[in-house]
Amino acid sequence: MAYSLRALADYLPTVGMPCTLHGDAERQVDGVATLEDAEPSEISFLANPKYEKALETTSAGAVIVSNDQPIPDRLTVLRAADPYAAITAVMVHIYGYRRHGKTEIGDRAVIHPSAVIGENANIHHGVTVSANVTIGKNVVLYPGVYIAEDSRLGDDCVLYPNVVIYDGCILGNRVSIHAGTVIGEDGLGYAPIGETWHKIPQIGIVEIGDDVEIGANCAIDRATLGRTVIAKGTKFSNLVTIGHGTKIGEHCMFVAQVGIAGSVNVGKHVTMAGKVGVAGHLTIGDNAQIGAMSGLMKDVPPGVAVLGSPATPIKNALRSFSLVERLPNLHKQVKQLEAQVEALQRAVDARADEKQ
Repeated sequence: MAYSLRALADYLPTVGMPCTLHGDAERQVDGVATLEDAEPSEISFLANPKYEKALETTSAGAVIVSNDQPIPDRLTVLRAADPYAAITAVMVHIYGYRRHGKTEIGDRAVIHPSAVIGENANIHHGVTVSANVTIGKNVVLYPGVYIAEDSRLGDDCVLYPNVVIYDGCILGNRVSIHAGTVIGEDGLGYAPIGETWHKIPQIGIVEIGDDVEIGANCAIDRATLGRTVIAKGTKFSNLVTIGHGTKIGEHCMFVAQVGIAGSVNVGKHVTMAGKVGVAGHLTIGDNAQIGAMSGLMKDVPPGVAVLGSPATPIKNALRSFSLVERLPNLHKQVKQLEAQVEALQRAVDARADEKQ
């Protein structure tokens, strides 16, 4: 479906993004693309000045830019305070979210008689729903999903193929979990007795809040006692691992291969880039930012950005990295200085011998 730029300019303020239109208001667009790839029937955006030169060559029918961005005269633009947020709203308006084909309840799904299934459930073939499970309205369960005893799913949840929910776990409303993820498996709980490890029963659960999205092949351990918690609005990429008893605050963002040990407390709106590792029993404050491949060995205060392994405040880490880059030259200079010192020492020794 195509939309006029006038229609998009009228739509954006309705979702809290005032904008101004400059150029051909009647131009039609039916898709979104990058500045490099966009065609005249598509709209693009510029949010990062790094790509500013692409404005000169783009074929996009229109571009969303910031309010103060210089533009070529030929371009039709929508100006908004936050172009990235505005293009996101446009993408939702044009494309919507992934649509799930309606199958109702497949005849090869296995559903225990005691399970409670909400209205408009879409349960595919090969799904297993165990005893005393409660599933909310409009839930979509793709093939291979397994939901163990006493678990609860809220309304509008989507579980993609081969997601496993262990017993007793709780999912809020509008939770999306991508293929291959496991929720509520046993945590790494073992007691050392002599030279052997004795398994500690993991009798807690996992609780996931509303509007959480979890990527593919993640693993969230159940608590030994109590709950492992992923609070509302948090988003995980793929291959994220959360240890038992850890509590993740609201609206966090974890990129792929983040690994958090047990009993960690993570505040609200914390961002962790790829391959971050967090030792157990730490506290990470609200709005902290953890750079890629960082290793956390101590608490991080609220609002602090850290980087490196072990992680330090980002300015200190960048200074350390710059020193590492200079090490080969510093090593060469030290060798030269050592040679000069040796030469001077030989000269001093020779002069002393002459005086004797």
